[in-house]
Amino acid sequence: MIKQLTLASAITAAMALAPLTAHAYDGTVTITGTLSGATCDVKINNGSNNATVGLPGVSASTLSSKGATTGATNFTIALSNCTNATGKSVRTFFEAGPNVNTADGTLTNRAVSNAATNVSVQLLDIDGYALKAGDASQRNPSKTSVPIVNNGATMVYGAQYYAQGAATAGDVSTSVTYSIDYL
Repeated sequence: MIKQLTLASAITAAMALAPLTAHAYDGTVTITGTLSGATCDVKINNGSNNATVGLPGVSASTLSSKGATTGATNFTIALSNCTNATGKSVRTFFEAGPNVNTADGTLTNRAVSNAATNVSVQLLDIDGYALKAGDASQRNPSKTSVPIVNNGATMVYGAQYYAQGAATAGDVSTSVTYSIDYL
Protein backbone atom coordinates (compact mmCIF):
# COMPACT_ATOMS: atom_id res chain seq x y z
CA MET A 1 0.00 0.00 0.00
CA ILE A 2 2.84 2.39 0.80
CA LYS A 3 4.53 1.52 -2.52
CA GLN A 4 1.30 2.31 -4.38
CA LEU A 5 0.91 5.62 -2.48
CA THR A 6 4.54 6.55 -3.22
CA LEU A 7 4.14 5.64 -6.91
CA ALA A 8 0.88 7.63 -7.15
CA SER A 9 2.53 10.63 -5.45
CA ALA A 10 5.50 10.46 -7.85
CA ILE A 11 3.23 10.33 -10.91
CA THR A 12 1.14 13.25 -9.60
CA ALA A 13 4.28 15.31 -8.92
CA ALA A 14 5.68 14.56 -12.38
CA MET A 15 2.43 15.63 -14.03
CA ALA A 16 2.34 18.85 -12.00
CA LEU A 17 5.85 19.74 -13.15
CA ALA A 18 5.20 18.96 -16.82
CA PRO A 19 4.47 22.04 -18.93
CA LEU A 20 0.84 22.36 -19.88
CA THR A 21 1.15 24.06 -23.24
CA ALA A 22 -0.64 23.34 -26.43
CA HIS A 23 0.78 24.04 -29.85
CA ALA A 24 -1.31 24.81 -32.86
CA TYR A 25 -0.50 25.82 -36.42
CA ASP A 26 -2.30 29.14 -36.96
CA GLY A 27 -0.80 30.63 -40.09
CA THR A 28 2.20 31.87 -42.01
CA VAL A 29 3.80 35.29 -42.38
CA THR A 30 5.26 35.81 -45.83
CA ILE A 31 7.70 38.68 -46.33
CA THR A 32 8.27 40.06 -49.82
CA GLY A 33 10.15 43.01 -51.26
CA THR A 34 11.72 44.43 -54.37
CA LEU A 35 15.22 45.63 -55.02
CA SER A 36 15.09 48.21 -57.76
CA GLY A 37 17.82 48.72 -60.29
CA ALA A 38 16.52 52.22 -60.94
CA THR A 39 18.86 55.09 -60.24
CA CYS A 40 18.66 58.78 -60.98
CA ASP A 41 20.75 61.90 -60.52
CA VAL A 42 19.22 64.05 -57.76
CA LYS A 43 19.29 67.85 -57.54
CA ILE A 44 17.61 70.18 -55.06
CA ASN A 45 16.60 73.53 -56.59
CA ASN A 46 18.81 72.76 -59.61
CA GLY A 47 21.88 72.48 -57.40
CA SER A 48 23.32 69.32 -55.91
CA ASN A 49 21.74 66.52 -53.90
CA ASN A 50 22.60 68.48 -50.73
CA ALA A 51 21.24 72.02 -50.59
CA THR A 52 20.14 74.83 -48.33
CA VAL A 53 16.59 76.14 -48.53
CA GLY A 54 16.43 79.73 -47.29
CA LEU A 55 13.27 80.75 -45.46
CA PRO A 56 12.39 84.46 -45.54
CA GLY A 57 13.07 86.71 -42.58
CA VAL A 58 9.83 87.19 -40.64
CA SER A 59 8.76 88.89 -37.42
CA ALA A 60 8.78 86.63 -34.36
CA SER A 61 5.39 88.14 -33.48
CA THR A 62 3.81 86.17 -36.37
CA LEU A 63 4.66 83.02 -34.40
CA SER A 64 3.02 84.02 -31.12
CA SER A 65 1.20 80.77 -30.31
CA LYS A 66 1.74 77.03 -30.75
CA GLY A 67 0.86 75.86 -34.24
CA ALA A 68 1.22 79.25 -35.92
CA THR A 69 3.07 79.08 -39.25
CA THR A 70 4.62 81.55 -41.66
CA GLY A 71 7.27 81.88 -44.32
CA ALA A 72 6.30 78.93 -46.53
CA THR A 73 8.97 78.43 -49.17
CA ASN A 74 8.87 75.84 -51.95
CA PHE A 75 11.81 73.75 -53.09
CA THR A 76 12.16 71.07 -55.73
CA ILE A 77 13.82 67.69 -55.72
CA ALA A 78 14.45 66.89 -59.37
CA LEU A 79 15.57 63.56 -60.76
CA SER A 80 17.27 63.23 -64.13
CA ASN A 81 19.20 60.64 -66.12
CA CYS A 82 17.09 57.87 -64.59
CA THR A 83 18.10 54.36 -65.65
CA ASN A 84 16.01 51.19 -65.38
CA ALA A 85 13.05 53.39 -64.45
CA THR A 86 10.52 52.76 -67.22
CA GLY A 87 7.03 52.65 -65.74
CA LYS A 88 8.22 53.58 -62.26
CA SER A 89 7.21 56.37 -59.93
CA VAL A 90 9.23 58.02 -57.18
CA ARG A 91 8.65 59.78 -53.91
CA THR A 92 10.82 61.41 -51.30
CA PHE A 93 10.89 60.14 -47.74
CA PHE A 94 12.15 62.57 -45.10
CA GLU A 95 13.88 60.35 -42.55
CA ALA A 96 13.68 60.37 -38.76
CA GLY A 97 16.85 61.63 -37.15
CA PRO A 98 18.31 63.75 -34.37
CA ASN A 99 16.72 66.96 -35.69
CA VAL A 100 13.20 65.52 -35.92
CA ASN A 101 10.68 66.28 -33.18
CA THR A 102 8.99 62.88 -32.87
CA ALA A 103 5.84 64.41 -31.38
CA ASP A 104 4.89 66.41 -34.47
CA GLY A 105 7.43 65.55 -37.19
CA THR A 106 8.82 69.09 -37.39
CA LEU A 107 12.54 69.85 -37.54
CA THR A 108 14.11 71.18 -34.35
CA ASN A 109 15.98 74.49 -34.48
CA ARG A 110 19.71 73.72 -34.14
CA ALA A 111 21.09 77.24 -34.63
CA VAL A 112 24.31 77.40 -32.63
CA SER A 113 24.34 81.08 -31.65
CA ASN A 114 21.60 83.69 -31.43
CA ALA A 115 19.01 80.90 -31.79
CA ALA A 116 15.32 81.73 -31.94
CA THR A 117 13.32 79.79 -29.36
CA ASN A 118 9.97 78.00 -29.57
CA VAL A 119 10.24 77.62 -33.33
CA SER A 120 10.85 74.63 -35.56
CA VAL A 121 10.56 74.01 -39.29
CA GLN A 122 7.62 72.14 -40.79
CA LEU A 123 7.90 70.31 -44.12
CA LEU A 124 5.03 70.55 -46.61
CA ASP A 125 3.80 68.48 -49.55
CA ILE A 126 3.00 69.98 -52.96
CA ASP A 127 -0.49 71.00 -51.74
CA GLY A 128 0.82 72.77 -48.63
CA TYR A 129 -0.16 70.03 -46.18
CA ALA A 130 2.22 69.20 -43.34
CA LEU A 131 4.55 66.23 -43.71
CA LYS A 132 5.80 64.51 -40.57
CA ALA A 133 9.48 63.72 -41.01
CA GLY A 134 10.20 60.11 -40.12
CA ASP A 135 6.53 59.11 -40.24
CA ALA A 136 5.17 56.44 -42.58
CA SER A 137 2.23 58.71 -43.48
CA GLN A 138 4.59 60.36 -46.01
CA ARG A 139 4.38 57.20 -48.06
CA ASN A 140 0.76 57.76 -49.13
CA PRO A 141 1.29 57.15 -52.86
CA SER A 142 -1.74 59.12 -53.99
CA LYS A 143 -0.31 62.26 -52.39
CA THR A 144 3.42 61.99 -52.80
CA SER A 145 4.46 59.81 -55.73
CA VAL A 146 5.40 61.23 -59.11
CA PRO A 147 5.81 59.20 -62.32
CA ILE A 148 9.19 59.13 -64.03
CA VAL A 149 8.69 60.61 -67.50
CA ASN A 150 11.45 60.98 -70.11
CA ASN A 151 13.97 59.63 -67.58
CA GLY A 152 13.18 62.28 -64.98
CA ALA A 153 10.74 63.58 -62.38
CA THR A 154 10.31 66.71 -60.28
CA MET A 155 8.83 66.71 -56.80
CA VAL A 156 7.79 69.95 -55.12
CA TYR A 157 7.92 70.37 -51.35
CA GLY A 158 7.87 73.26 -48.95
CA ALA A 159 9.25 74.34 -45.61
CA GLN A 160 7.89 76.90 -43.17
CA TYR A 161 8.42 78.20 -39.66
CA TYR A 162 6.25 76.43 -37.07
CA ALA A 163 5.66 77.86 -33.58
CA GLN A 164 6.11 75.47 -30.66
CA GLY A 165 4.98 78.34 -28.41
CA ALA A 166 5.53 82.10 -28.43
CA ALA A 167 8.68 82.38 -30.57
CA THR A 168 11.53 84.72 -29.74
CA ALA A 169 13.72 86.48 -32.30
CA GLY A 170 16.88 84.79 -33.49
CA ASP A 171 18.33 82.45 -36.08
CA VAL A 172 16.82 79.19 -37.31
CA SER A 173 18.87 76.35 -38.76
CA THR A 174 18.07 72.68 -39.12
CA SER A 175 18.46 69.79 -41.53
CA VAL A 176 16.82 66.52 -42.48
CA THR A 177 18.04 63.45 -44.34
CA TYR A 178 15.93 62.24 -47.24
CA SER A 179 15.81 59.18 -49.44
CA ILE A 180 14.19 58.52 -52.80
CA ASP A 181 11.76 55.61 -52.96
CA TYR A 182 11.45 53.99 -56.40
CA LEU A 183 7.98 52.48 -56.78
